[in-house]
Amino acid sequence: MIKVSNTAKQKVVHLMGEEGFDAATAYVRVGVKSGGCSGLSYELKFDDKMEEEDKMFEDNAVRIIVDKKSFLYLVGTTLEYSGGLNGKGFVFNNPNAQRTCGCGESFSL
Repeated sequence: MIKVSNTAKQKVVHLMGEEGFDAATAYVRVGVKSGGCSGLSYELKFDDKMEEEDKMFEDNAVRIIVDKKSFLYLVGTTLEYSGGLNGKGFVFNNPNAQRTCGCGESFSL
C-alpha cells in the first residue's frame, strides 16, 4: 500500500485541478524507472485511465495507481509534499530504500 500525507493530498488536488483532472475520478500514477544518481528514480504524473496490470490504492481520498513492476519497490511508501526553503516538491518516504541521493529523487535497494 502507498499512503498519502494531508499536505500531499492538498497539493495533488490543487495540481490536478490546474491540469484539468478531476481528483475524484483521476489517478496519481507513481512509478520507478532506472536512472538518477542512486540507480532508480521516482516518477509521478496524473492519469485518467488504469492499465490492466496496474494496482490501485486509495488513501486520504487520493487514488494512486502503480504498475506491477514499480509496486515491488514502493510497498509501504508514503507520498509527502515539502514546501520548505530547502526545496519544494513531492517527497517519497520509502522504507525499502537503503540509500537515497541528496535531492531525494533517486534511491537504491
